[in-house]
Amino acid sequence: MTRHVVVIGAGIVGACSAVEALREGFRVTILDPADPGGEQAASYGNGCWLSPMSVIPPAVPGLWRKVPKFLMDPLGPLAIRWSYLPRVAPWLMRYLRSGWTWERVAETARALRPLVVDAPALHKALAEEAGVGHLIERRGLIYIYPSRADFEAEAKAWEIRHAVGVRWLELGAEELRQREPDLDRRYGFGVMVEEGGHCTDPGAYTAALVAHAVAQGARLVRARATGFAIEGGRLAAVRTDAGEVAADAAVIAAGAFAKPLAAAAGDRVPLETERGYHAEVAAPEVAPRHGLMPSDGKMSIMRTARGLRCAGQVEIAGLDAAPNWKRAEILRDHLLRCFPGLPRDLPAERVKVWLGHRPSMPDGKPCLGRSRASADILHAFGHGHTGLVAGARTGRVVAALLAGREPEIPIAPFDPARFA
Repeated sequence: MTRHVVVIGAGIVGACSAVEALREGFRVTILDPADPGGEQAASYGNGCWLSPMSVIPPAVPGLWRKVPKFLMDPLGPLAIRWSYLPRVAPWLMRYLRSGWTWERVAETARALRPLVVDAPALHKALAEEAGVGHLIERRGLIYIYPSRADFEAEAKAWEIRHAVGVRWLELGAEELRQREPDLDRRYGFGVMVEEGGHCTDPGAYTAALVAHAVAQGARLVRARATGFAIEGGRLAAVRTDAGEVAADAAVIAAGAFAKPLAAAAGDRVPLETERGYHAEVAAPEVAPRHGLMPSDGKMSIMRTARGLRCAGQVEIAGLDAAPNWKRAEILRDHLLRCFPGLPRDLPAERVKVWLGHRPSMPDGKPCLGRSRASADILHAFGHGHTGLVAGARTGRVVAALLAGREPEIPIAPFDPARFA
């Protein structure tokens, strides 16, 4: 009988895992209580970047000095809500330690690069297979700086990117202007990574992958996974709020909601949500040609199927705290400063704001591998800022593990047992 795999979560990682598991000949059920690619999903509202250079973890040396500022400024690019501090303190300490030295950062970069390299090509192939190839574009991505000196201030991070294989073109003010004529002239230097790409509608892309999996024979079940029935170390069923689903294997791809499922599979992991926001302007008067990341804003700017999106911010406040929409307004205002051609008095109905939950591990690396309770249960969550870009390769790794093969990349750095 064909082995039955239950994929828990219909986000980008779950969708890619389901498609690749079907390719291996498995029978697949996808479990999710909500619509694939819907507004509730991180896969809907992310920054759209397919960035093979996303190898530097959020925590870098010296970040610990800024923690008091994070606590005092609720609208800064990284903020921690006072009420959540006692709960998040252990995670925060691990987060800071993971980037305590540049060698630790370099170690993380060496681990992450194989997970994200060639991502635009992998996603393009998946999108074409699902009939939405137009959603993936491979035009390169540009980091923009006021001056070369501002770029050189981040030299150590770029040295590490270069050491793991990332290459780029340096753009002076005139060449940057030729490539992005709508950009504010305060930006006089750019770094273009030609291997980068983007997705013009991550929500629609995720939904299309799930629909493609269903068309290939997968079953989509609207239920919330709550645990597992394990007998003698072997998985018998996935427990849900609608009853049990018999299974021979399971993939935990539930993003920011994966922590209790991981515990049910024998692994207590320090998963936290880095809450992110976006602001998206409908019918924009400007049209950037590439994905952009301003150094003075640390957010991505992308022309999407719906408009012009600016996404970013990190807010540590848990899954249940109310949104602070002023954070989305900060993104909107930065977008206006980046593009003088946008009207200063944008009506509210032209700006859509959104909040989502990045599933983040404190060391900047996902959990990817077998669980302690049963080799039949795989972890595939915790990608943080690299969920979209790493989703395609993660799906291939999951399929290889399900088939009993060695994955095509080293995954020892992602072993959930590293937190034991």
